[in-house]
Amino acid sequence: MTAPSGGAQTARPTRLPRSARRKQLLAAAQQVFVAHGYHAAAMDDIAEKAGVSKPVLYQHFPGKLELYLALLDTHCDAIIAKVRDAMHATTDNKERVKGAVRAYFDFMDHESEAFRLVFESDLRNDAQVRQRVERVEQGCIAAVTDTIISDTNLSSDQAELLASGLVGAAGQSAQFWLANGRRTPKAEAEALVAALIWRGIASFPLQGGASGGTASEIG
Repeated sequence: MTAPSGGAQTARPTRLPRSARRKQLLAAAQQVFVAHGYHAAAMDDIAEKAGVSKPVLYQHFPGKLELYLALLDTHCDAIIAKVRDAMHATTDNKERVKGAVRAYFDFMDHESEAFRLVFESDLRNDAQVRQRVERVEQGCIAAVTDTIISDTNLSSDQAELLASGLVGAAGQSAQFWLANGRRTPKAEAEALVAALIWRGIASFPLQGGASGGTASEIG
């Protein structure tokens, strides 16, 4: 009697709950998009990185653009939440400024390099991508605007203008710091930018007439 023929059997992908599989696919896609950019990335590469078949990948995301947009949504929501948390974490406005600046520097400095998807996307001309990138700025400005309005006698238009300045300074400085090779230690860079912003915003009076801060408090 002939023995059954041997040979290695092809291992089946581990079955994961849908939410866990989606998280796994997004993590793999992020690595591929960060390394190659949107246009050079291929669904084959993403499936291989995740250790799944292409049909499994397409069960969760109908195409490369949908996968990219899902990643953008995740990271856009994250940075807006970090700035909002900085506003809500304390009633000390100087610490709020430090927290907002730190949120941008942390995002830029994260080992995942997710900032490249938001701030250096090679798909910025796509309306859906551009909408999400603009949502980051608007969401962060809105979080700071609400705090300025609640603490000062400024109008909503004035508060929004100040908030845009704070967010712009924090974001642009963090991008410049990273692009120039982190030549200033991160903590020192954050402190410098926060001090610059605070020196300006502290001059606006709080509700009740008190100033936002004094020269002796700024460092």
